[in-house]
Amino acid sequence: MGSIPDPGELTELTPPSFDEFQRQTSLMTSCTLLWKELSDHFTSLEQNLLKKSEAIKRKIQNLEQETKESLDELEQREVTIMESVEIAVGKVEKSKEAALKVLKRGRSDDDDGEVDDNEGLLMNLKSLCLKMDTGRFWRFVTARKKELEALRSQMPLALADCVDPAKFVLEAISEVFPVDKRVDKSERGNDLGWACVLVLESLIPVVVDPKIGKSRLLVTPTVKERAKEIAETWKASLEERGGIENVKTPDVHTFLQHLVTFGIVKEEDVDLYRKLVVGSAWRKQMPKLAVSLGLAKKMPDMIEELISRGQQLDAVHFTYEVGLVHKFPPVPLLKAFLKDAKKAAASIMEDPNNAGRAANLAGRKEQSALRAVIKCIEDYKLEAEFPPENLKKRLEQLEKVKPEKKRPAAVPANKRTRANNGGPMPPAKAGRLTNASPYHSPPTMYGSRSPPTNPYAYSPEAAPPLAGSYPGAPMNYPAYGGYGNGMVPAYQQAYYR
Repeated sequence: MGSIPDPGELTELTPPSFDEFQRQTSLMTSCTLLWKELSDHFTSLEQNLLKKSEAIKRKIQNLEQETKESLDELEQREVTIMESVEIAVGKVEKSKEAALKVLKRGRSDDDDGEVDDNEGLLMNLKSLCLKMDTGRFWRFVTARKKELEALRSQMPLALADCVDPAKFVLEAISEVFPVDKRVDKSERGNDLGWACVLVLESLIPVVVDPKIGKSRLLVTPTVKERAKEIAETWKASLEERGGIENVKTPDVHTFLQHLVTFGIVKEEDVDLYRKLVVGSAWRKQMPKLAVSLGLAKKMPDMIEELISRGQQLDAVHFTYEVGLVHKFPPVPLLKAFLKDAKKAAASIMEDPNNAGRAANLAGRKEQSALRAVIKCIEDYKLEAEFPPENLKKRLEQLEKVKPEKKRPAAVPANKRTRANNGGPMPPAKAGRLTNASPYHSPPTMYGSRSPPTNPYAYSPEAAPPLAGSYPGAPMNYPAYGGYGNGMVPAYQQAYYR
């Protein structure tokens, strides 16, 4: 057996090697870095979990709030439904009694005659509504396009006397919507979209629930189903009309107003609504209709598209409607619109065939653009950012310029003969160009899209109420119009505001 070394005896110690020391140091460094990495990872996971937890809590709170609001609304609807029905039944009974009295009196058939004042107009409208005489009502309205101001103020009062106003309106406009059934059509008489929109807008304050307002419309299930069928028929006829790009703006406006009036907007058709609104964006009501159609979230993209198509002025009105002025400042858009208008006017001046007429058209185009921008500046109080004085001076200069008429060379009477038989030639017909539309313009102003040469401009009138504002006072649409001369309709206060 080996001897046990004495503790007091010194033994020779093996000195540690430097390589071992470096290995140990490297191992400690690796462990420290790994620990820090794991610690940071778990800290990040914890923070993410906390954030997700807070987000879930907020969503749960919002969901609970929305559920509570929905339950409260349902409870209110349930509580008020009987009262609303009683009010509606009472109105129907009164309308029925009034209609019977009118029929017993055997009123003469001169209801379609001239009326002198608003009271006379209202009496005629009420008489037709009480009788539910949709045919004569439609003829009465369409014959009074010049009395739009009075019609708009009196028609809701008259429709309120109908036994079933929603059904009455559908039947009244059925001659031209969803499909035009008229046999005899004239070029000027084809535009009855203004009357359809007028009647549809006037129906809204009549059918809103008297207790809870616009969230419930007093339209019978049968009539609402009929309204849905009409909407589907109109959509199916788009191909026959040449597609979305070629459908007439009055038809588009009537269709969209029909959806809003009867509360039959479909979420799956939002893309169709978007295309229709953009295609008729120069109509005054389109920004508000777009919101009522559920397009508020798509507005930024729609505004970008309008700008890319050279419709900067339309884009300005859309931005103000949805509060996106900070994202799309109006002044640069208005200046770009004027710049494009000048380019379009300059391109017209290059017409070598008819210099006089080209100068006239170019001047009118620039005048129209200037009026539109000045009006926009006034409506949205942009004078501080875009002083309109220079624009007004330029407009005055253009208005003073009168186009020079080129006089034809004088030809002796005895030398003006017919080529075929030598007989005297009659004077050349004057004004052959007067019937031509004065609103032609090159597509440079609107890119690939030019509004129709017949812009369906209507006479001024008060702002109509739209869905989303009832019950209550009518909305005031910002007054702006087209831009004239083929770019869009001539700038004036159009029928719809």
